[in-house]
Amino acid sequence: MNGTRHQTASIIMAAGRGSRMQGYRGNKTLLPLVPSDDPFQGSNPILSHIIGQLPSGPKAVVVHHCEREVRQATRTMQLAYFRQPELNGTGGAILAARSFIESTDCEKVLITMGDVPFISADTYQRLVDSLRSAAMAVLGFRPGDRKQYGLLETKGARVARITEWKYWRDYSHQRLQALNVCNAGIYAARKNALLHCLDLLSQRPQTVVKEIKGVKTAFEEYFITDLVEYLNADGLIVEWVETTHTDEAMGVDDVESLGKAQTLYANRRQ
Repeated sequence: MNGTRHQTASIIMAAGRGSRMQGYRGNKTLLPLVPSDDPFQGSNPILSHIIGQLPSGPKAVVVHHCEREVRQATRTMQLAYFRQPELNGTGGAILAARSFIESTDCEKVLITMGDVPFISADTYQRLVDSLRSAAMAVLGFRPGDRKQYGLLETKGARVARITEWKYWRDYSHQRLQALNVCNAGIYAARKNALLHCLDLLSQRPQTVVKEIKGVKTAFEEYFITDLVEYLNADGLIVEWVETTHTDEAMGVDDVESLGKAQTLYANRRQ
């Protein structure tokens, strides 16, 4: 048990459908980094590569879409699996894995996404190491184009809040000039602080309106980014760590980004 306390518990979010990956119906975390003639077929699945970069310690995967295929592809990796009953946001994914967090002897928890393959082992470790002085750490990066990423509103090394695109798109040009760090969606947190925040998160869903087949429908969703607000309100420190290079934070969301990831992976192997 004492050895486990100095390890890191890791959670990989791999539940989503990946609707922007046109022509592919599987779980995008299983897409190959080494393709065959078909970019959707090949070897070295994204999820397996990510797991290989994570720090030593117990690991859990949050599943939903194509759950059976994810379990089968990772069956030899000594993982725990937690089903997210409905796809209700990144916060919903962590709430689904709450029993894993509660049961681990690790004092630190790393949360990563199953479609961001190039975060290095060193970057993961830097994020975890920042918990020496912080209750939570957020991975940030500086892309040439902010697109629709969440923005970190920072004060030095501290994160005051994470502002989503639907809010910052209305910011003035002057205010946006000072906000050039985007949220990579990767986090580390102290176990006890995280569990306290999950109590609050479970009680405070956000209402999100989505258009499905031409009909606007309201859903309740939960967002990890809200944890920053809760921790700051309690006077706890949230820090940020910057990626070594912007490609680290590249997500595989569509066919174009999959091709880029496969090319980048091939170049690195060479």
